[in-house]
Amino acid sequence: MIAPFHLQAGDRVPVQQSTTTCGSASLTVARMLVNPGFARWIRDGLGPDAKDEDAADGRTVEERFAAHEQVVARRTNALVGAGGRIQLPWPRALGTPPWGALGELEYGAAVPWADYDVTMFRFGSRKVLEDAYADLRRRVRAGRPALLYIGSAWLPRHVVLVMPATRGQELDVYEPSVGRVVDLPREAFVTRRLRMAGWDVPWGAVWDDARE
Repeated sequence: MIAPFHLQAGDRVPVQQSTTTCGSASLTVARMLVNPGFARWIRDGLGPDAKDEDAADGRTVEERFAAHEQVVARRTNALVGAGGRIQLPWPRALGTPPWGALGELEYGAAVPWADYDVTMFRFGSRKVLEDAYADLRRRVRAGRPALLYIGSAWLPRHVVLVMPATRGQELDVYEPSVGRVVDLPREAFVTRRLRMAGWDVPWGAVWDDARE
């Protein structure tokens, strides 16, 4: 049996491989978290059915990560997305669209038991952001990470992956621009001072619909 892949605050993970693939990198890490066989391939170059003595993929961790990141970018932005669903195509130069990310979380990231929703809260009050943060804590759990879109006051510009906290803080985040797991404090979220990759404002989330 392949051991599950876990992350906690302070852990290092490969950085996004281009300026427009923060979403693709976050979705690649999401798949690592829910698919131990895929995580082993990224980390060790061994497929899900390989034995330890089998020949490994000779590329580096970063090269394997970058290769899958590009697979994800093609799926999230194409006319036909993950799971064969028709979606609005989107220029890759503009990053990962929320609807493409939703399809990737439901199909490409192998979370077949979960339905995901897109919720925007950029123009809400502090109370709306407080409720959004509480929703993140409620919806994000093992096997069901969420994508958080952040940016300036005018545009969403960056995507991070939100995970359950592991060391007492409120939430953990894979920050693809630095390749590290950091915490996501409630106060920084509700006051729009996130300071991730130079962006502060939470715009919206692609998260589990939490009907269970």
